[in-house]
Amino acid sequence: MVYPDRAAAGRALATALEHLRHTRPLVLGLPRGGVPVAAAVSTAIGGELDVLLVRKLGLPWQPELAMGALGESGLVVLNRDVVDHSGVSAEAFDEVERAERAELRRRQAVLRVGEPIPLARRTVVLVDDGIATGATVVAACRVARAQRPDRLVVAAPVSSPEAARRVERECDEFVCLWTPADLGGVGMAYSDFHQLGDDEVIALLR
Repeated sequence: MVYPDRAAAGRALATALEHLRHTRPLVLGLPRGGVPVAAAVSTAIGGELDVLLVRKLGLPWQPELAMGALGESGLVVLNRDVVDHSGVSAEAFDEVERAERAELRRRQAVLRVGEPIPLARRTVVLVDDGIATGATVVAACRVARAQRPDRLVVAAPVSSPEAARRVERECDEFVCLWTPADLGGVGMAYSDFHQLGDDEVIALLR
């Protein structure tokens, strides 16, 4: 299964999310690649479209392993098991947090169109263009959970089986159309997997 592009993947994904139409869901794309998928989902099933800006706080010596996540408004969610077992120092943690907070502010300045839509008491659908390891999506789930949505759904056109298992534990419902055993990278699922520019993302959000 290969999708022509992210918008086509979003339209296909929307067919598996029709049962959420009556909830007027809040559809959140993970920038940048998740935004065109989320936009297509939102167009098909209704609801509101926004982005979830989140930065994973990776261990200094193993960045893919998340010791926490940083959301907007200064929200920090810790992965206590990783923090405790890694022995990361407070100074090292603070250094990573400072760097990721700066990048989050940069993305807010560029991509945020208006104020974030509140997640509380909403059905939230978190959308990405694909999930390779699950680390960023897990971080996003924890940031979203902290804002107390009624229901948290994660949806993606493609995921590795291992990542799918990780993400399933973090949400109320996981919807994925394709979990190939040999997913070498999300790009293999798309004919057009170009690097999205900020202008493209902003245009979709407007």
